Amino acid sequence: MDDQVTGVPRGEVAALVAIQTVLAPWPGMLVAARGLSYFGEHSFGWLAVSALGALRAPRQWRAWLQVGAGAVIAHLAAVLIKQLVRRARPGHPAVAVHVGTPSRLSFPSAHAASTTAAAILLARVTGTALPVLLVPPMAVSRLLLGVHYPSDVAVGMALGGVVAAVAGAAARATADEPGAAR
Repeated sequence: MDDQVTGVPRGEVAALVAIQTVLAPWPGMLVAARGLSYFGEHSFGWLAVSALGALRAPRQWRAWLQVGAGAVIAHLAAVLIKQLVRRARPGHPAVAVHVGTPSRLSFPSAHAASTTAAAILLARVTGTALPVLLVPPMAVSRLLLGVHYPSDVAVGMALGGVVAAVAGAAARATADEPGAAR
């Protein structure tokens, strides 16, 4: 990750330092990144979006609840993988950490996983691809805040995509069953 003798950032650490150097000085950038962090914590923000969608569109309540369930499942899968892999969060002195975290484990990013799953499922329920545009800001926020390596975020997004695909397939299979509620 870095040169142990000189402490020069290398690889993913150098990428984190570069992202922080470019983005952190922009007015409001860290505030926005922290807001995304709090929104995504334990998928609570996505659960709220899911519940509000179900209340607002009662005929689509199952699809809206699937958004929240997908986010939570992606989050839980990421937490399980974190426990198995046990990769520590960035700790190089050149990386500034701008938000607290519930654990010291980094791989994969649960925020990236739950946001990707929720965004894909939101795109399905709304019939527009616009929700998928929510993924890059969340992903970059994890790097800007100094709490994940780029590979943590990339694998988190991939995990969220897998969870959304499985959730979509399960919903289609259930909808095709005789007597399924429409």
